[in-house]
Amino acid sequence: MKAPVSYSLIELVRYFLRLGTLGFGGPPALVSAMHRDLVVERGWITEADYREGMALAQLAPGPLAAQLAIYLGYVHYGIWGATLTGVAFVLPSFVIVLALSWLYVRFEGLPGLQASFYGIGAAVIGIIAIGTYRLTIKTVGNDRLGWTLFCLSALATAIAESELLWLVLLSGGIYWFVKAPPAFIRPGVGGSLAPFLTQVLALPPDSVLWKLAVFFTKAGAFVFGSGLAIVPFLYGGVVKENGWLTEQQFLDAVAVAMITPGPVVITVAFIGYLVAGLPGACVAALATFLPCYVLTILPAPYFKRWGKHPGIKAFVDGVTVAAVGAIAGAVFVLGRRQLVDVPAMLIAIGTVGVLYRFKKIPEIGLIGAAAAIGLLLRSLP
Repeated sequence: MKAPVSYSLIELVRYFLRLGTLGFGGPPALVSAMHRDLVVERGWITEADYREGMALAQLAPGPLAAQLAIYLGYVHYGIWGATLTGVAFVLPSFVIVLALSWLYVRFEGLPGLQASFYGIGAAVIGIIAIGTYRLTIKTVGNDRLGWTLFCLSALATAIAESELLWLVLLSGGIYWFVKAPPAFIRPGVGGSLAPFLTQVLALPPDSVLWKLAVFFTKAGAFVFGSGLAIVPFLYGGVVKENGWLTEQQFLDAVAVAMITPGPVVITVAFIGYLVAGLPGACVAALATFLPCYVLTILPAPYFKRWGKHPGIKAFVDGVTVAAVGAIAGAVFVLGRRQLVDVPAMLIAIGTVGVLYRFKKIPEIGLIGAAAAIGLLLRSLP
C-alpha cells in the first residue's frame, strides 16, 4: 500500500514557481535547494526518490535541474505533476529573460547590467559553493568509496571543463559491483534514448525559426549533464557555425542566464529573441525543454518500478555520487572564470560565510547586495 501523500499538487507547483522565480545559482544551487526544501525540511520527497531523480537526470540528455524538477513532480502526481512542475519551474525565468532581451535590444546592450553582474556573479559562486557543500555532505556521508568516486568526478570535470558521461556510468557500475555484487552479469537495464525527432529531416532551409527549432532540439536532446554543459555546444552553433550572434552578444546571453533565477539553459530564450524576436525566443525555449521533458517521463515508471532492486539502487547511488562530484567540479570551473580579482573573491567568500552562518537568509537579498556592490565598484575611477 502506498503511503499517503503529505502535500497537494498545488503546493508542489507553488514551490517550483517560487524556486523558478527566486532560485539563483544555476544547477548546483537549484538541485541542492530541491533536496534541502523537499527532502530535508518538508519531507515531501524521500531520499530514495530524490536519488533516483538525480540519477535519471544525469543519465538522460538535457538540463539537470529542469529534469529533476520534472521527475519530482512525477513521483506522486504522474504526468500531470511532471508537466505542471516543469512549466512552473521554467516559466518565471523565461518571462524575466524575455524582459531583459527586450531591454537589451531596445538600449543596444546593458552596461549597467554588466556592471552589476560583476558582483552578482561572485555572489552566485558563493551560493553554488555552499549549496554543493551541503549536497555533498548529505549524499556522500562517510562512504570511502563514495568519496573516491566523488573526487575523481570533480577532478575530471574541473580539468575537462565539462561533465563526462562515461565516468558517471563507470561510477555507477563500480558502486554496483562493490556494494551489491550481482550473482550474474546481464545487459544493463533501460535507459533507451531512441531518437524521436524525425521532423528534422526535410525542413525548409530558408526558415530562421525552423533552423532555430532544429538546432535547439539537438541541444536539448543530445547534450548531457547540467545546464552549464550546454554552453560550449551553443557557442559552437550560435557563434561559429551559424553566425547568429557575435562573441560579445553570446557572452551577454550567458551573463543574463546566470543573473536570472531558474535554469541556466533559459539563456536559449535570450539567444532566440536576438535572432528572431518573440517567436524565436518561444521556439528556442520549447525546442530545448521539450526533449528533456519527454526523456524524463518516458523512463520514469521503470525507475519507480525497479529502483528498489539492490543492484539498481547501488548503481543509482554511484551515479548520484559522480553527478554531485561533477557539480563540484563545475563550481571550480565557474569560480576560476568569475573570480578574477580580490574584490570578487571577497564577495564570494562573504556570501559563503553568511549562508553558512545564517541558513534561512533569503538568497535574493544577497544577490541584490552583490549587485549594488558591483555597480559601486565599477563606478569607481
